[in-house]
Amino acid sequence: MMKKYLIYISLFGAPLFWGQGKVTEKTAYQQNLTLSEAENAAMAFDADIKLSDEEINLDKKLFQIRKQFLSDSEAKKISLYNSSFNELKPLIESSRLFEILQTMPKGGLLHTHSGGITDVRWIISTARKYTECYVYDQKDNDQFISGQLAFFEKGKVPNGFVNLDKKLTSNPGFEKELEDLLTLKRDNLCFYTNYWIEFEKRFKRISLVLPYRPFFKEYYLKGFQDLIKDKVQHVEIRYIFDELYDFQHGKYPLKTSITDLQDILKKVHQSDPQFTLKLIYSSFKFLDNDNIEKQLETAFEMKKEFPDMISGFDLVADEAAGHHISFFEKSWAKMNGLSKKYGVELPLFLHAGESNSILNKNILDVVPLNNKRIGHGLNLIYFPKTMEQIRKQDKLVEVSPLSNQILGYVSDLRNHPARVLLSNGVQCSINSDDPSVYGYTGLSYDFWVTQVYWELDVKALKKLVFNSINYSSMNDGEKKKALTYLNQQWNDFVQKTNQKLN
Repeated sequence: MMKKYLIYISLFGAPLFWGQGKVTEKTAYQQNLTLSEAENAAMAFDADIKLSDEEINLDKKLFQIRKQFLSDSEAKKISLYNSSFNELKPLIESSRLFEILQTMPKGGLLHTHSGGITDVRWIISTARKYTECYVYDQKDNDQFISGQLAFFEKGKVPNGFVNLDKKLTSNPGFEKELEDLLTLKRDNLCFYTNYWIEFEKRFKRISLVLPYRPFFKEYYLKGFQDLIKDKVQHVEIRYIFDELYDFQHGKYPLKTSITDLQDILKKVHQSDPQFTLKLIYSSFKFLDNDNIEKQLETAFEMKKEFPDMISGFDLVADEAAGHHISFFEKSWAKMNGLSKKYGVELPLFLHAGESNSILNKNILDVVPLNNKRIGHGLNLIYFPKTMEQIRKQDKLVEVSPLSNQILGYVSDLRNHPARVLLSNGVQCSINSDDPSVYGYTGLSYDFWVTQVYWELDVKALKKLVFNSINYSSMNDGEKKKALTYLNQQWNDFVQKTNQKLN
């Protein structure tokens, strides 16, 4: 009987035992899946980042916070994916995730513009303190537009302009009207209009007040303070140079902008010595080659005199309306000669690919140039060979998610092209572009987007933050100092946030 029992075991039991022993072994299909997942992860932009135990702990907590936020939003029937930033802004500001991100060190803001860094409500309240500040309150004409601000000497005020303070005092409701005229809001993602026309009007409305030297100094001091408050330690401004003026001395030399900014930095450094600034000399894509060559000459002159402040050159304006980058081939060909003449290098930081169209080939034009970073690069994903070249050249794409939504390039931010770039190993940084024009300040809102819509983890967040210093235009010594400070701030953030979330 025992022998018979052993036979049954050998016939039926052994296969059962053998099967149990093979449960932990993966099938060929499962092995292929694991290999595919590992190979894709190895291609991602953050593949070189290794998290500490504390960072892994924080990652788990942030994942749960995001998961709870999405669950709560769904329960409340909040349309997260079909709403504009303007609609979601109050929800963002009340979220626990936003509160945490406000305390996160951001490193550098590598893509922003002069005229777009300070809250418009502050602009209005500060401008009205000047008795010489006026606002145009008539319909648009060839010279001025409704809501345009300007400084004038008494007796030299053009028709249609009224004193700003008196206007606001007599008509308190006008302040909200003016705020709306200075802010670009996209309330309906499905409704198309030419946002660039309205966008450029916002800059025109403050174009006459920014060069007024007393206001200029207040404006940039406030702008830097806003960034520091939002944990930004470095900023690079696409700067449109204009002659500063006041009514005592008239116009000042072009370099006065830089010396005034240096003075403002000294004031900032009294409380925040780590804060740093670079200016990327910027001109316009709608100019011709002769004009751009003159601008380049000026930029090289200023780079030679202020090598620690001027870091590069760019062209701005709507890519659908301005000249292609290749149009300026004649100008780019003269840069080596200018570099030898002035004894300095002036790399390019060109806007390229801020478009939804595959017909826009600006992104192809930057590859053969001495172009260090790419502004926006939205349609880079349509040119896979170029995307691979940029990855191999280790060039950074400056991504501005909220700007891209507000200007109509991306509606559902889950579909932002940067997600494709990141997964394909293209290095990126997060930027705010023109936050004051969009109704906010700082970088926390844009980082919130990456968490909620792009599902990024702490590993990706850390890489994005440190990219903003590693790919900045600071020299090696400045980067080393900035990275030491950022490391300290990052580790402190991880520790304190973990403690707070226990």
